[in-house]
This record gives sequence, C-alpha cells and structure tokens, in this order.
Amino acid sequence: MLRRLLTILLPVAFVLVGAVVTPLGAVIAQQRTQEVYVDRLGDAGRFAALARTALETDRRNALTQEMSRYEQLYGIPVVVVAPDGRVVAGSGDPPRMRAVAEEAATGGGIIAALAGERPAPPVTVWPWDPDPLVVAEPIGRDSEVAGAVVLVAPTEELGEAILGTWGWMALFSTLPLALLVAASMPLSRWVLRPVRRLDAATTAVTSGDLDVRVDAERGPPELRRLTESFNTMVDVVRRALERQRSFVSEASHQLRNPLASLRLSVENLAPYLRGEEARQAHAVAIEETTVMHRMLNSLLAATRLESVTGTEAVEVAGLVETRVARWNALGRARGIEVSTDLPERVWAHAPAGGLGSILDELVSNALRLSGGTRIEVRAEDGEQVRIGVLDNGTGLPEEERGAALERFWRSPGHQNTEGTGLGLAIAADLVREAGGRLTLGEGLADGERRGFGVVIILPPAEPSAEPPDPPAAPSDPSAPSDPRD
Repeated sequence: MLRRLLTILLPVAFVLVGAVVTPLGAVIAQQRTQEVYVDRLGDAGRFAALARTALETDRRNALTQEMSRYEQLYGIPVVVVAPDGRVVAGSGDPPRMRAVAEEAATGGGIIAALAGERPAPPVTVWPWDPDPLVVAEPIGRDSEVAGAVVLVAPTEELGEAILGTWGWMALFSTLPLALLVAASMPLSRWVLRPVRRLDAATTAVTSGDLDVRVDAERGPPELRRLTESFNTMVDVVRRALERQRSFVSEASHQLRNPLASLRLSVENLAPYLRGEEARQAHAVAIEETTVMHRMLNSLLAATRLESVTGTEAVEVAGLVETRVARWNALGRARGIEVSTDLPERVWAHAPAGGLGSILDELVSNALRLSGGTRIEVRAEDGEQVRIGVLDNGTGLPEEERGAALERFWRSPGHQNTEGTGLGLAIAADLVREAGGRLTLGEGLADGERRGFGVVIILPPAEPSAEPPDPPAAPSDPSAPSDPRD
C-alpha cells in the first residue's frame, strides 16, 4: 500500500515542480530573447543613421567598413536594402549579401521596414529553433524612407545561454523536489498507519476476535473518525452476539426445569388413564416432552459450538488421539467399530478450539444414524488437509445432501431419531469461517451400500514451535445435535 501511495505522490511532486519550473523557464527564454533583440535593434538603429547619411551623400565606404568590422566582431552580417529591394551596401561581398537579404525577406520584416514601420519583435527564441534572429530598421520615416538596414543574427549562442540557465534552474529545482520526495515518505506512513491498523483489526474480526480495538488518536482526522466508527461497530456486533448467545443459553437453562416438571406431571397421569386412546395420547405427550428436552440440549450444544472464534494451527493426529478412546467406547455400546487412519505431523488451520468438537459431532452422528458396523476417521496431507469421517451404513441420497447443511433440516428417514439438525450446519459454518469447507459424499463401500462420508477440507498450517495443550473431550456425550437429520 505504501508503494502504491508513493507511486501517486511522487509523480504529483514532479508535476508540481514542473508546473513551477516550466513557465519560469519560458519567461527566462523570452526575457533573454528580448534582451538580445533590444541590443540588435540598437545596432540596427545606429547603422540606419549612418546609412541615411551615406545614401544622401553617396559616400558608402565608411558605412561598408563599419558594417564589416561589426560582422568581424559579432559574426552578424548587415545589409542595406534600397526601396526597390536591391542590396546597396553590406558587410561582405555582394553575392553573399544578396543571399542574406533573401534569407531575411522570408519573414516579411524587410517589407514592413521599407514601408516605414518597425517589424514586430520576435516572441521567443527556443534553443532548438535553428532560425536566425532578423532585425530590420527603416532608414528614415514615413514618406522619406530611403531603404532598410537588416541584421541577421545567429541564435546558437542565445540558445546555449538559455539552455545553461535552464540547467541551473533544473539543478536548483532538485532541492524542493528532494524535499517533497523526503516528505512524502513520512507523510505516506502517517496516512497509512491507521489504515494498516484497521486492516489488521478487520482481519482479526474476520477470524472471530471481537475484542480487538484500534487506536483512534493518531492519523488524519478523517481516518480517526473512521477508526472510532470501526470500534463502535465492533462493540455493537460483539454485544449483539453476546446477547444472542446469552439469550439462547439462558432460555434453554430456564426451560429445562419447567419441562422436567411437565414431563413428571404427564408421567404421573398414567394411573388415571382409561382406555387405549387415552394411553396412546399419554405416550405421545411423553414422547413430545422427550423431544423438547433433546432440543434444549441441542441448543446448548449449538451455543457452545457457535462461541468458537478465530483460527489456530492444529496437529490433526494429536487432536484425534485425545478423543479416539471415547469414540471407541461409544461405538462398542452400539456394536460399531471406530478406527483411524492418520498420518503424523499433519497441521491444519482450524477453528480455534473447535475442530475437536466438530469431529465429536460428526462421529456422534455417524454412530446414531449410519446403521453401519464400521466408522473410519481419515486425514490426508497435501495442498489441502482433508479430514473425513466415513461409515459403511445406509448413507444419504444424493438429492438430500444439499439440504443436509441447512439448519433444522431432518432427513425423512430419520424423523424419529434424536437430534435437531443443527450440528452439521454449524460445523459447516465454522469450517467455512476458518478458510475451509465441509462436503458430503459417499463413505465406505460394504456390498451394495456405499455408506456416508463427511469431509472437512482445511488449509495447511506450519508446525507450531510449541506443542499445543491437548483439548479436553466434551463431558456430555449426549450434548451434540445430529447433523444429518
């Protein structure tokens, strides 16, 4: 970002210096041109006075000698042109003087001088312009014009003088340019420092850290106001999430006791029931209270999962080793074998403190819903880390897999199975926020059954310098909700 800002500021600095130096250079060139023109005009006026006397007395030798000495000193040829355009005197031989007169006639200055008018002065002589400076002065005035004196001054020395002046200007302009360049570095850092802090804070918020704050006391006023607004926004979001989670947790806890009392009261009605229809209604009421109790447990588990924020580098095999004993115990209770196939030293960026809970959720769902005899937890290393929980059960139809990631969705084949359909949806959200994705597909083949598989794809991570503390397994095995139903 600093380089991009400097690529904008530095050209602006050059443009500003150029905007000052360029007109000044043009003014200096014009001023030097006017100085040379005034000098040459004075010389032409002096020769016009001498030429008038020489033409009136018909004594041109002195005039010719004076013009010759002038050309020898300054290298500027001088000619005297009669009203009919003939060269009547000059500083050199007649053929060369005629050539000088013809060269001077192209600008129209001689015609104006022969008409008794002084030609307009040149505007500016530029160093790259090879044309000479032509000065024409009428001999006499009005109707008494006896001819014109023409000086054809080369402009090489004038151009060199202008270039020299421009060179000194360019040299001196490097000082303010260097000051502007030097000032642009701290200025850019001063402007961008709050932007970098905001960028780092936004990255932290994206990772789930809502306790981050940005210093709003430094930087330009506009960025300070933006920083204050950012801090206020983060506070509002954090309070809203805390209120939401607190409400779900407290409401679930507050409803458990009335629900337990309601279930006990319904169960106590059993001795007073008469008839098969009443007993069936009583059984339905008990079942509904059981479902509501499971729903509250699932909401509490979902609240714990959604409290996971940020990402961390996790060594997958070490994490699974802390939980595989519990999975095996739950599997033996259901007659299902749980096995693992994990390479060592596979590190992945995972939800901070949440990958273990996610795997618990997936294994718990496979134990309850697969109807199989084997579950396998795999991990594969590569450009992406793939962690799969695969079973050889009945599986899930392909047309239902897209809806399985929606909250509260239940498969038609698992309507009477405990769970609310929150776990898998929340797990998919957590994996997505960690920069990965969760996909559903086929599992372990067992005859005609293809089973069901949930694959977590996470970005790889560099090994941590210190081994992380092993996460504790959840204390309530019944807490996770079912993801597939």
